[in-house]
Amino acid sequence: MQLEQLTPVIGALARDVDLAAIDEGEFSALEDALLEHQVLFFRGQALSIDDHKALGRRFGDLHIHPSAPPGAEGHPEILKVHADAKTKRTAGDKWHSDVTCDPEPPSISILRLHTIPPSGGDTLFSSMYAAYDALSPGMRSYLEGLTAVHDGSPNYRDRARRSGFDDSARQYPNAEHPVIREHPKTGRKGIFVNPTFTTEIKGIPAAEGEAILNFLYAHVAKPQFQCRFRWEVDSIAMWDNRCVQHHAMWDYYPEVRSGYRVTVQGDRPF
Repeated sequence: MQLEQLTPVIGALARDVDLAAIDEGEFSALEDALLEHQVLFFRGQALSIDDHKALGRRFGDLHIHPSAPPGAEGHPEILKVHADAKTKRTAGDKWHSDVTCDPEPPSISILRLHTIPPSGGDTLFSSMYAAYDALSPGMRSYLEGLTAVHDGSPNYRDRARRSGFDDSARQYPNAEHPVIREHPKTGRKGIFVNPTFTTEIKGIPAAEGEAILNFLYAHVAKPQFQCRFRWEVDSIAMWDNRCVQHHAMWDYYPEVRSGYRVTVQGDRPF
């Protein structure tokens, strides 16, 4: 496996690897590369549903999304990512880390697109390590003592309403997590709030918390923390939700963009 680093702080394009047939040594190298670069990109990976799930399971148990129906019949672990001329709101249209409203949010996400628009539909990724490191020492110290509420209801109910789906009987997860999270494997610290799921900071006045969150949302979206991936058919993006946020551009309407995502169960942030 050959790696081409995309920016100084995040992202690498991996070449000469078949994700459906990697051995233990190759997988260990892949895992090390993901921990270092935070998001990896692959071309020409025509994985079957079973191969896709098997790849995810090498990282751990698979996560089942709390709001979406199974993306493939008989495969509840598969999330379908799809937008076309009938779509009223796409998934991932704001900066976020996947399903942070879960008490134990996902660790790794692996997305393969099999259909892409003629242009557009890129995904942007931002390093929460780099965003944290760029904060002043005083701000880091202040934020490390705070926790925030992550609630799935506002985002998922809005998506259901736009899709014409009645989700009134559904209960969505809600959790509290530290504003600054330490990665369980690298020990590095990163910002862990996002505008898709985070609703408030606990223990401080609401106006102060809102101002801090808005500052952080603008901060993590700065281009110096980012890389941008242009999709091709059967490309794969593999990212670490514990230290990365992403934003899916919806600039291709009414064209079709479609694929499948496998997500790996994570642990409680600390």
